Amino acid sequence: MAGIMRQKNNSLIFISAGALCLLWAMILAATSAKVGRTYTNPVLVETFVIQREQPDNFSGVLGIGDPAVLLHNGTYYLYPTGDNSGYDVYISADLVNWKKGPRVFKSTEPGVWAPDVFYNAKNRKFYLYYTVNGRIGVAISDRPDGVFKDQGTLIENAIDAHMFQDEDSQYYLYYVQYPGFRIHVQPMDSPVRKKGGPIQIIQATDAWEKKQAALTEAPWMLKHQGAYYLLYSASGADSQDYAIGYATASSPLGPFSKYSDNPIIKKADGIFGPGHCSVTKSSDGQLWMVYHQQKNGARGWNRIICIDPLRFDEKGILRGRASRATPRPAPNVRG
Repeated sequence: MAGIMRQKNNSLIFISAGALCLLWAMILAATSAKVGRTYTNPVLVETFVIQREQPDNFSGVLGIGDPAVLLHNGTYYLYPTGDNSGYDVYISADLVNWKKGPRVFKSTEPGVWAPDVFYNAKNRKFYLYYTVNGRIGVAISDRPDGVFKDQGTLIENAIDAHMFQDEDSQYYLYYVQYPGFRIHVQPMDSPVRKKGGPIQIIQATDAWEKKQAALTEAPWMLKHQGAYYLLYSASGADSQDYAIGYATASSPLGPFSKYSDNPIIKKADGIFGPGHCSVTKSSDGQLWMVYHQQKNGARGWNRIICIDPLRFDEKGILRGRASRATPRPAPNVRG
Protein backbone atom coordinates (compact mmCIF):
# COMPACT_ATOMS: atom_id res chain seq x y z
CA MET A 1 0.00 0.00 0.00
CA ALA A 2 2.84 2.40 0.89
CA GLY A 3 4.51 1.57 -2.43
CA ILE A 4 1.30 2.39 -4.29
CA MET A 5 1.03 5.75 -2.45
CA ARG A 6 4.66 6.63 -3.29
CA GLN A 7 3.99 5.79 -6.96
CA LYS A 8 0.91 8.07 -6.98
CA ASN A 9 2.83 10.90 -5.31
CA ASN A 10 5.68 10.60 -7.82
CA SER A 11 3.16 10.70 -10.68
CA LEU A 12 1.55 13.82 -9.22
CA ILE A 13 4.94 15.50 -8.88
CA PHE A 14 5.81 14.58 -12.49
CA ILE A 15 2.48 15.92 -13.79
CA SER A 16 2.81 19.12 -11.77
CA ALA A 17 6.33 19.73 -13.04
CA GLY A 18 5.22 19.17 -16.62
CA ALA A 19 2.27 21.52 -16.22
CA LEU A 20 4.58 24.14 -14.72
CA CYS A 21 7.00 23.88 -17.65
CA LEU A 22 4.10 24.19 -20.10
CA LEU A 23 2.76 27.24 -18.28
CA TRP A 24 6.20 28.89 -18.26
CA ALA A 25 6.60 28.25 -22.00
CA MET A 26 3.20 29.86 -22.61
CA ILE A 27 4.19 32.92 -20.56
CA LEU A 28 7.46 33.31 -22.47
CA ALA A 29 5.66 33.01 -25.80
CA ALA A 30 3.08 35.61 -24.78
CA THR A 31 5.74 38.09 -23.69
CA SER A 32 8.29 37.46 -26.43
CA ALA A 33 7.39 40.75 -28.13
CA LYS A 34 8.34 42.63 -24.96
CA VAL A 35 11.38 40.73 -23.76
CA GLY A 36 14.74 40.36 -25.43
CA ARG A 37 14.02 42.36 -28.62
CA THR A 38 16.24 45.32 -29.42
CA TYR A 39 17.12 47.45 -32.43
CA THR A 40 20.11 49.60 -33.28
CA ASN A 41 20.10 52.70 -35.49
CA PRO A 42 20.33 53.12 -38.40
CA VAL A 43 17.53 50.84 -39.56
CA LEU A 44 17.80 51.74 -43.26
CA VAL A 45 20.78 52.88 -45.35
CA GLU A 46 20.89 53.54 -49.09
CA THR A 47 22.83 56.05 -51.17
CA PHE A 48 22.52 57.46 -54.66
CA VAL A 49 24.96 59.41 -56.81
CA ILE A 50 22.99 62.19 -58.47
CA GLN A 51 23.47 65.33 -60.49
CA ARG A 52 20.71 67.91 -60.72
CA GLU A 53 20.39 71.54 -61.74
CA GLN A 54 16.88 72.33 -60.47
CA PRO A 55 15.71 73.66 -58.10
CA ASP A 56 19.27 74.00 -56.82
CA ASN A 57 22.50 72.75 -58.30
CA PHE A 58 23.81 69.62 -56.59
CA SER A 59 26.16 66.86 -57.64
CA GLY A 60 27.32 64.02 -55.41
CA VAL A 61 26.14 61.43 -52.88
CA LEU A 62 22.56 61.68 -51.64
CA GLY A 63 21.64 59.41 -48.75
CA ILE A 64 18.08 58.25 -48.19
CA GLY A 65 16.19 60.75 -46.02
CA ASP A 66 13.02 62.81 -45.38
CA PRO A 67 10.99 59.70 -44.45
CA ALA A 68 7.19 59.69 -44.38
CA VAL A 69 5.74 56.61 -42.68
CA LEU A 70 2.23 55.17 -43.04
CA LEU A 71 0.73 52.34 -40.95
CA HIS A 72 -2.00 50.47 -42.85
CA ASN A 73 -3.56 47.14 -41.89
CA GLY A 74 -0.68 46.24 -39.60
CA THR A 75 2.08 46.99 -42.12
CA TYR A 76 4.39 50.00 -42.21
CA TYR A 77 5.08 51.76 -45.51
CA LEU A 78 7.99 54.18 -45.73
CA TYR A 79 8.33 56.79 -48.49
CA PRO A 80 11.66 58.70 -48.46
CA THR A 81 13.66 61.01 -50.66
CA GLY A 82 15.69 58.73 -52.92
CA ASP A 83 17.29 59.21 -56.31
CA ASN A 84 15.55 62.57 -56.93
CA SER A 85 13.57 61.25 -59.92
CA GLY A 86 10.77 59.44 -58.07
CA TYR A 87 9.83 57.48 -54.95
CA ASP A 88 10.28 53.86 -53.92
CA VAL A 89 8.30 52.38 -51.04
CA TYR A 90 9.95 50.39 -48.24
CA ILE A 91 7.84 47.87 -46.32
CA SER A 92 8.15 46.53 -42.76
CA ALA A 93 6.19 44.56 -40.19
CA ASP A 94 8.13 45.91 -37.20
CA LEU A 95 9.66 49.35 -38.07
CA VAL A 96 13.13 47.77 -37.82
CA ASN A 97 13.51 45.37 -40.74
CA TRP A 98 12.72 47.05 -44.07
CA LYS A 99 12.36 45.54 -47.53
CA LYS A 100 12.53 47.72 -50.62
CA GLY A 101 9.29 47.55 -52.57
CA PRO A 102 8.24 48.87 -55.97
CA ARG A 103 8.64 52.34 -57.46
CA VAL A 104 5.34 54.05 -56.71
CA PHE A 105 5.91 57.42 -58.40
CA LYS A 106 8.05 58.56 -61.31
CA SER A 107 8.49 62.19 -62.30
CA THR A 108 9.31 63.51 -65.74
CA GLU A 109 11.57 66.08 -64.02
CA PRO A 110 14.51 65.72 -61.62
CA GLY A 111 14.46 67.38 -58.19
CA VAL A 112 11.98 65.07 -56.42
CA TRP A 113 12.08 64.83 -52.64
CA ALA A 114 10.23 64.97 -49.26
CA PRO A 115 6.98 63.04 -49.92
CA ASP A 116 3.96 62.52 -47.67
CA VAL A 117 1.31 59.79 -48.02
CA PHE A 118 -2.20 60.03 -46.54
CA TYR A 119 -4.89 57.35 -46.41
CA ASN A 120 -8.44 58.68 -46.74
CA ALA A 121 -10.78 56.18 -45.08
CA LYS A 122 -13.81 57.87 -46.67
CA ASN A 123 -13.00 56.65 -50.19
CA ARG A 124 -10.21 54.17 -49.36
CA LYS A 125 -7.70 56.00 -51.53
CA PHE A 126 -4.05 56.81 -50.85
CA TYR A 127 -2.77 60.32 -51.59
CA LEU A 128 0.88 61.06 -52.30
CA TYR A 129 1.92 64.69 -51.81
CA TYR A 130 5.15 65.09 -53.73
CA THR A 131 7.70 67.88 -54.03
CA VAL A 132 9.32 68.45 -57.41
CA ASN A 133 11.40 71.48 -58.37
CA GLY A 134 10.00 73.63 -55.58
CA ARG A 135 6.29 72.92 -55.97
CA ILE A 136 3.83 70.48 -54.37
CA GLY A 137 1.62 68.13 -56.34
CA VAL A 138 -0.67 65.21 -55.50
CA ALA A 139 -1.05 61.71 -56.91
CA ILE A 140 -3.58 58.96 -56.07
CA SER A 141 -3.42 55.17 -55.73
CA ASP A 142 -5.72 52.35 -54.64
CA ARG A 143 -2.86 50.71 -52.75
CA PRO A 144 -0.03 51.96 -50.51
CA ASP A 145 2.45 50.05 -52.70
CA GLY A 146 0.71 50.75 -56.01
CA VAL A 147 1.54 53.26 -58.71
CA PHE A 148 0.31 56.75 -57.78
CA LYS A 149 -1.34 58.60 -60.69
CA ASP A 150 -0.45 62.28 -60.90
CA GLN A 151 -3.31 64.76 -60.39
CA GLY A 152 -1.21 67.86 -60.99
CA THR A 153 0.17 70.75 -58.96
CA LEU A 154 -1.51 71.86 -55.73
CA ILE A 155 0.79 74.65 -54.49
CA GLU A 156 3.49 76.60 -56.28
CA ASN A 157 6.72 77.70 -54.57
CA ALA A 158 6.36 75.12 -51.80
CA ILE A 159 7.99 71.96 -50.40
CA ASP A 160 7.55 69.42 -47.57
CA ALA A 161 3.79 68.77 -47.60
CA HIS A 162 2.02 66.97 -44.74
CA MET A 163 -1.70 66.16 -44.71
CA PHE A 164 -3.50 66.08 -41.35
CA GLN A 165 -7.13 65.10 -40.79
CA ASP A 166 -8.67 66.23 -37.51
CA GLU A 167 -11.18 64.27 -35.43
CA ASP A 168 -14.01 66.29 -37.01
CA SER A 169 -12.86 64.98 -40.44
CA GLN A 170 -11.56 68.39 -41.58
CA TYR A 171 -8.38 68.35 -43.72
CA TYR A 172 -5.33 70.58 -43.28
CA LEU A 173 -2.29 70.58 -45.55
CA TYR A 174 0.89 71.84 -43.88
CA TYR A 175 3.77 72.89 -46.11
CA VAL A 176 6.85 75.10 -46.37
CA GLN A 177 7.13 78.24 -48.49
CA TYR A 178 10.06 77.92 -50.90
CA PRO A 179 12.23 79.90 -50.87
CA GLY A 180 11.65 81.57 -47.50
CA PHE A 181 11.17 78.37 -45.45
CA ARG A 182 8.14 79.55 -43.48
CA ILE A 183 5.59 76.92 -42.51
CA HIS A 184 2.00 77.45 -43.68
CA VAL A 185 -1.28 75.61 -43.28
CA GLN A 186 -3.82 75.32 -46.09
CA PRO A 187 -7.39 74.31 -45.10
CA MET A 188 -8.72 71.72 -47.55
CA ASP A 189 -12.23 70.76 -48.70
CA SER A 190 -10.87 67.36 -49.69
CA PRO A 191 -7.42 65.78 -50.03
CA VAL A 192 -7.11 67.43 -53.47
CA ARG A 193 -9.19 70.63 -53.20
CA LYS A 194 -8.22 73.79 -51.30
CA LYS A 195 -10.62 75.79 -49.12
CA GLY A 196 -9.75 79.45 -48.74
CA GLY A 197 -6.23 80.75 -48.49
CA PRO A 198 -3.12 79.61 -46.61
CA ILE A 199 -2.06 80.86 -43.17
CA GLN A 200 1.57 81.36 -42.13
CA ILE A 201 2.16 79.76 -38.73
CA ILE A 202 5.91 79.23 -38.10
CA GLN A 203 9.12 80.95 -39.20
CA ALA A 204 12.73 81.02 -37.98
CA THR A 205 13.02 83.34 -34.97
CA ASP A 206 15.08 81.44 -32.39
CA ALA A 207 18.86 81.08 -32.38
CA TRP A 208 18.86 77.29 -32.92
CA GLU A 209 16.60 77.73 -35.97
CA LYS A 210 19.15 80.07 -37.60
CA LYS A 211 22.44 78.46 -36.57
CA GLN A 212 23.44 77.28 -40.07
CA ALA A 213 20.58 78.71 -42.13
CA ALA A 214 17.40 80.55 -41.11
CA LEU A 215 14.65 78.07 -41.91
CA THR A 216 11.77 76.01 -40.56
CA GLU A 217 10.58 72.97 -42.51
CA ALA A 218 9.36 69.35 -42.41
CA PRO A 219 6.04 69.91 -40.55
CA TRP A 220 4.29 66.95 -38.91
CA MET A 221 1.12 67.28 -36.82
CA LEU A 222 0.14 65.32 -33.69
CA LYS A 223 -2.93 65.80 -31.50
CA HIS A 224 -2.82 65.01 -27.78
CA GLN A 225 -5.57 65.65 -25.23
CA GLY A 226 -7.17 68.30 -27.42
CA ALA A 227 -3.93 70.20 -28.16
CA TYR A 228 -2.13 70.37 -31.50
CA TYR A 229 1.61 69.66 -31.59
CA LEU A 230 3.42 70.75 -34.75
CA LEU A 231 6.81 69.06 -35.06
CA TYR A 232 9.26 70.80 -37.39
CA SER A 233 12.96 70.86 -38.27
CA ALA A 234 15.28 73.86 -38.45
CA SER A 235 18.82 75.09 -39.15
CA GLY A 236 20.78 73.84 -42.17
CA ALA A 237 19.36 70.55 -43.44
CA ASP A 238 22.80 69.55 -44.75
CA SER A 239 24.53 70.25 -41.42
CA GLN A 240 25.07 68.45 -38.14
CA ASP A 241 23.08 71.24 -36.40
CA TYR A 242 19.82 70.25 -38.07
CA ALA A 243 17.37 69.48 -35.25
CA ILE A 244 13.70 68.98 -34.33
CA GLY A 245 11.45 71.21 -32.23
CA TYR A 246 7.73 71.65 -31.80
CA ALA A 247 5.04 74.26 -31.25
CA THR A 248 1.55 73.92 -29.79
CA ALA A 249 -1.86 75.48 -30.40
CA SER A 250 -5.51 75.01 -29.47
CA SER A 251 -6.48 74.96 -33.16
CA PRO A 252 -4.90 73.35 -36.23
CA LEU A 253 -4.81 76.86 -37.73
CA GLY A 254 -2.87 78.33 -34.80
CA PRO A 255 -1.64 80.58 -33.41
CA PHE A 256 1.26 78.32 -32.42
CA SER A 257 3.62 78.82 -29.49
CA LYS A 258 7.08 77.27 -29.70
CA TYR A 259 8.22 75.03 -26.85
CA SER A 260 10.66 76.99 -24.68
CA ASP A 261 13.24 74.18 -24.51
CA ASN A 262 13.53 73.49 -28.25
CA PRO A 263 15.10 71.61 -29.92
CA ILE A 264 13.95 68.35 -28.36
CA ILE A 265 15.89 66.14 -30.82
CA LYS A 266 19.42 67.34 -31.58
CA LYS A 267 23.01 66.34 -32.20
CA ALA A 268 24.98 64.47 -29.54
CA ASP A 269 28.08 62.27 -29.34
CA GLY A 270 28.09 60.28 -32.58
CA ILE A 271 24.74 61.76 -33.68
CA PHE A 272 24.70 64.38 -36.44
CA GLY A 273 21.84 66.44 -37.83
CA PRO A 274 18.74 64.50 -36.69
CA GLY A 275 15.68 65.88 -38.46
CA HIS A 276 12.73 65.67 -40.84
CA CYS A 277 10.63 63.25 -38.83
CA SER A 278 7.32 61.52 -39.30
CA VAL A 279 5.49 59.78 -36.44
CA THR A 280 3.61 56.50 -36.18
CA LYS A 281 2.57 54.04 -33.45
CA SER A 282 3.37 50.49 -32.46
CA SER A 283 0.50 48.20 -31.53
CA ASP A 284 0.88 49.00 -27.82
CA GLY A 285 0.21 52.69 -28.50
CA GLN A 286 3.85 53.84 -28.23
CA LEU A 287 4.73 56.75 -30.51
CA TRP A 288 7.71 56.20 -32.82
CA MET A 289 9.61 58.91 -34.61
CA VAL A 290 10.97 57.89 -38.02
CA TYR A 291 13.60 60.40 -39.15
CA HIS A 292 17.03 60.79 -40.69
CA GLN A 293 20.47 61.59 -39.35
CA GLN A 294 23.60 62.68 -41.20
CA LYS A 295 25.95 59.73 -41.63
CA ASN A 296 28.81 61.77 -40.15
CA GLY A 297 29.74 65.32 -39.25
CA ALA A 298 30.66 66.37 -42.78
CA ARG A 299 28.41 68.87 -44.49
CA GLY A 300 26.31 67.27 -47.20
CA TRP A 301 23.31 65.05 -47.86
CA ASN A 302 24.54 61.57 -46.91
CA ARG A 303 21.66 60.62 -44.62
CA ILE A 304 20.50 57.41 -42.89
CA ILE A 305 17.05 56.43 -41.59
CA CYS A 306 16.57 55.96 -37.84
CA ILE A 307 13.72 55.34 -35.40
CA ASP A 308 13.31 56.32 -31.77
CA PRO A 309 10.40 56.54 -29.30
CA LEU A 310 8.52 59.73 -28.45
CA ARG A 311 6.26 60.28 -25.46
CA PHE A 312 4.11 62.89 -23.77
CA ASP A 313 4.94 63.37 -20.09
CA GLU A 314 2.39 64.12 -17.36
CA LYS A 315 2.57 67.86 -18.18
CA GLY A 316 1.94 67.31 -21.88
CA ILE A 317 5.57 67.97 -22.85
CA LEU A 318 6.82 65.97 -25.80
CA ARG A 319 9.96 63.99 -24.92
CA GLY A 320 12.43 62.02 -27.02
CA ARG A 321 16.08 61.60 -27.95
CA ALA A 322 18.07 60.43 -30.92
CA SER A 323 20.16 57.26 -30.69
CA ARG A 324 22.89 55.73 -32.80
CA ALA A 325 24.73 52.38 -32.58
CA THR A 326 23.19 51.73 -29.14
CA PRO A 327 20.72 48.88 -28.60
CA ARG A 328 17.28 50.06 -27.46
CA PRO A 329 14.02 48.15 -26.81
CA ALA A 330 12.38 47.41 -30.16
CA PRO A 331 8.83 48.43 -31.06
CA ASN A 332 6.18 46.09 -29.70
CA VAL A 333 4.34 45.11 -32.86
CA ARG A 334 2.39 42.18 -31.37
CA GLY A 335 0.38 44.08 -28.78
